[in-house]
Parts: sequence; C-alpha cells; structure tokens
Amino acid sequence: MKTITLTTDWGLKDHYLANVKGYLYSQISDVSVIDISHLVSKFNIVEGAFILKNSYYTFPKGTIHIISIKDQWTEKNPHLLLKYNEHYFIGTDTGIFSLILDGDKPELIIELDIIQETECFTFPAKDVFAKVACQILNGKDIKSMGQVKENILECYLPKPTIHEDCIIGNIIYFDDFQNAITNIKEDLFKKVIGNKKFTIYLSRMDGITKISDSYNDVDPDVEVAVFSSTGHLEIAMNNSTAKSLLGLDTSTSIRIEF
Repeated sequence: MKTITLTTDWGLKDHYLANVKGYLYSQISDVSVIDISHLVSKFNIVEGAFILKNSYYTFPKGTIHIISIKDQWTEKNPHLLLKYNEHYFIGTDTGIFSLILDGDKPELIIELDIIQETECFTFPAKDVFAKVACQILNGKDIKSMGQVKENILECYLPKPTIHEDCIIGNIIYFDDFQNAITNIKEDLFKKVIGNKKFTIYLSRMDGITKISDSYNDVDPDVEVAVFSSTGHLEIAMNNSTAKSLLGLDTSTSIRIEF
C-alpha cells in the first residue's frame, strides 16, 4: 500500500484538508492518506516537528510525509523534498526539517522546481506538495524535480545545561492532556544522575523525588514524573491537567537537583 501522511496547522473547519485528500485520491487510486495531526498550533514549527519526529518512523519505509506549517515559499524558505531514513518529507525550509532530523543529515535534499497548474500561490500543500507526492509514487526520479542542495535551514531547540549539582532544562511541548514534555532525555538523566537522590522542581511544584512507571503510581491530582514514549522526561498530574494547574508554558524551566 502506498502511504502519504499529512501534518498541518489547518484545523478541521475549512476545506483545505478535503482539497488535498481529494487531489491525492483522484491521482493515485491505491493510496492511503493518513492524518498525523491538523491541530498543530498556528505557525508553530517546533510543535509540528515534535509530533512528526515522534511518529513518522512507525510508518512503512517509502512513506511520504507532507508538512504544511508556515508553508509559503520565499527565496529564504524554498520548498524542499528530503529523503531521510528511507522516508520522504515535503515542505518548506523554515527550520522544521532540522528539528525533525535533530542533528542528523538527510540522504538527499531537493529544492523543488515544480510548475503549478494554478496561478494561486497560497496553497502549496495542494498545488506543489501533493503533486510531488504523486510523482514520487508514480516512479519519477526525484532528482528531476529540482536542484540538489547540500544543507537545510538550521533551527535549534535549547539544550539542557549540566551543572555540578543540577540539570536545568525547559518544557518543549504540551500534549492534549496538558502533560509537559521537557528537553531532558532519559539517557542524559541516567548518565548524569544515575542512582543519586534527586528532586525535580517545576513552577509551583513542591518537588518530585522519583521517576514513576505510570501516571497511576500517584494519587489523582498529584504531580508525577515519567519518561514518556518519546524518551523525554514528562511532568504530569494524574487525572488532571499540569499545564493549567501549575501555570506552565514553553518558557518554564525545570530544575533537577541531585
């Protein structure tokens, strides 16, 4: 089965999603078009990258991932096709590709040179990205779709800082349960802290002194720290909403003293 995924900030109200899906199904009869998310916060490439980075690899090799977030073409932000880890990524070079790859290098970068069939330049997801996806599935040589590039626009998330007696990190993402996902990964935590005693401080929390296996390891409405399926340290509240109750946002720092 040929597979195309869609990750956008369109929401579900308007005609954009239906237009792109309709075009794809009209061009490729045996394609499966999968919605990863259309509820990315408007223009938020960090959020969109986090969602796609943590889901794309579960799809079959050869899957094409269309990304429509801040997708308007400019000379600084051209439309690109990337091949990475035997997957294809189509979108605009806003820095989102570097966030998805997280320091890795793609196997191939093509700056797209695709002639649109319309004179409307406000809907590249349909008029460019979907067209490129269909050409890939029809076996067209991707190098014929534009010029090979060497680099993509780099965009960096803040990295945790390690001090003599603490790690300081940041929240980078909130899921739909308002759980706070931080930039502190499990391997870093284990490397720096190991078996030492520690306390996690975040906003109005009194402090968490252990990593739990699940949310239900604590009572309802109590803060809990877990390593999420993404491998990141996550702060949540069992059966409640950490973001609103603790007054968190993506500028909130997290401090782990040991």
